[in-house]
Amino acid sequence: MLKYALLGFLSYTPMSGYELKQRIDRSTAHFWHAKLSQIYVTLKTLEQENLINSTVQEQSDRPDRRVYTMTPAGQREFQTWLAEPYTELSPKKETLVLKMFFAARMEKPIALAQLHIQLELHKKQLMYYQQDVLSSIQHATTEFPQLTGDAKMWEATRRFGEKYEITYVQWIEEMIQMLA
Repeated sequence: MLKYALLGFLSYTPMSGYELKQRIDRSTAHFWHAKLSQIYVTLKTLEQENLINSTVQEQSDRPDRRVYTMTPAGQREFQTWLAEPYTELSPKKETLVLKMFFAARMEKPIALAQLHIQLELHKKQLMYYQQDVLSSIQHATTEFPQLTGDAKMWEATRRFGEKYEITYVQWIEEMIQMLA
C-alpha cells in the first residue's frame, strides 16, 4: 500500500523522498505511516517499474536531492488502484486492548497505571487532530485554493482520527471505572 500512498502524494507535485516522508507525517500518519527507509526502497521499486521518474537537483549548500515525478503509467496505476473496491476489513493490532484482555491476571494498580498513561496519550492525540491537523488543512486550502476538493477528503480523514480518539478515550475511561 505504501506504493499507492507515494503515487498519491506525487499526483499533487514532484517531491524528494524526504519531502514525501514529511508530507506523510503531517497528513496520513494517523492512519498510514512509513519509515524513511521504506519510502526510499519503494521509490526505487516504483522507478524500476517506470511508474515514476527521478531527476537529481544540485544544491550548493546541501547534498544534491533526488526529486520524483509520476509518469503517465504511474498515473494510470494510481487511478486503477483508486477505482478498485476494497472488500476486506483492515486488520487491527491494539497492544493496550490485548493487555486489557489479560488484565484479570495483572495487579489492579499496574492495570490502572497503564490505562492512565494511555488515557493521557490519547487525549493529546485527540487535541492534535482537533487543533494541529485542522489548522494544517485550513492553511492548505487558503494557500492552495485549487485543493479545496482534496481538503474535503483530508478533513474527512481527520474526522476519522478524531472520532477514533474520542472512542478510545471513552473506552479507557470505562475501563478505569470498571477497575477502580
